[in-house]
Amino acid sequence: MTAPSRPALQISTILAYNGGFKEAARSVAEMEKAGLDLVWVAEVYGFDSPSLMGYLSALTERVQIGSGIMNIYSRTPSLIAMTAAGIDALSDERFHLGLGASGPQVIEGFYGVPYANPLGRTREIVDICRKIWRREAPLVHEGKNFTLPLPSDQGTGLGKALKILTHPVRNEIPIWIASLGEKNVEMTAAIADGWLPVFFIPERAHEVWGASLAAGRAKRDPSRGELMISAGGLLAIGEGDDVTALREFSRPMTALYVGGMGAKGKNFYNELMVRYGFEKEAAIIQDLYLSGKKKEAEAAIPDEFLELTTLCGPASYVKERVAAFREAGVTHLQVHPIPLGGQTSASLIEAVKEMA
Repeated sequence: MTAPSRPALQISTILAYNGGFKEAARSVAEMEKAGLDLVWVAEVYGFDSPSLMGYLSALTERVQIGSGIMNIYSRTPSLIAMTAAGIDALSDERFHLGLGASGPQVIEGFYGVPYANPLGRTREIVDICRKIWRREAPLVHEGKNFTLPLPSDQGTGLGKALKILTHPVRNEIPIWIASLGEKNVEMTAAIADGWLPVFFIPERAHEVWGASLAAGRAKRDPSRGELMISAGGLLAIGEGDDVTALREFSRPMTALYVGGMGAKGKNFYNELMVRYGFEKEAAIIQDLYLSGKKKEAEAAIPDEFLELTTLCGPASYVKERVAAFREAGVTHLQVHPIPLGGQTSASLIEAVKEMA
């Protein structure tokens, strides 16, 4: 008797709007026609993502739209829930709420909020959002990070427990959490609908995250279903060295995250590279980047790391990489299309959709 095959992968992408948001949004509409299932909209410290997602909602009909990610510090839990419910209504139930802690450099530097207790804060926000959407009772929450209504010793004492005024179209909106650390991944597997890892190497994912995922799944409410996972990388399909060389486009971002996204001992991405077995390289990249030698840091990234975190090469090779992500438990293959010759982003989405 043969084992049941895994379901086909959904195809997702991150909206890249360096060349202008409206143009990028029109590209999403074309990729939607080619079979794109989900588009993630980043925020970081650029334009606010809800405005962009509202625009996408009006421009598209079928593709799911997710915040990738909305940080857990710059908005109150109630505002996060209201925003999610609003976009979900505009998009006709196509919204996915992606949450993440970001990092202290952005949260304290740009938003001016203390980067404190990210795990506990995330857990409470998820709980509050679900209470608000279900609208079963006026909102009451007592936690370490949030107390609603606000206690009288912290305000006027006039706060009142309320239900969200407008009825959400869904009382359950999918919540994804971006997480890397062992405890954070465990929490994600326990309470979230989906997981957003970064620099996902399918061949080594079980070794790095297997124990955390298993521990979280053991605490998971069975009614929530299987944990969704969105991961992938650059996508280029074609013959020759010129195609595989496109992996090089990942160098600057990889160097930024592994080398510069946090101080020594406080860089989650650097720690991940170490856990993948690149301890020596991770230290060199960070030392170079933090000393201002960004190009040298980029050059120090192992070619193997770039190959394992991308999908660039002949169609047969890309098909093998797609299968590796599927076997590692990925449910949403996240691709960043790089068209070549007469290709378009939409045609690449169509091609990888057939492989999924």
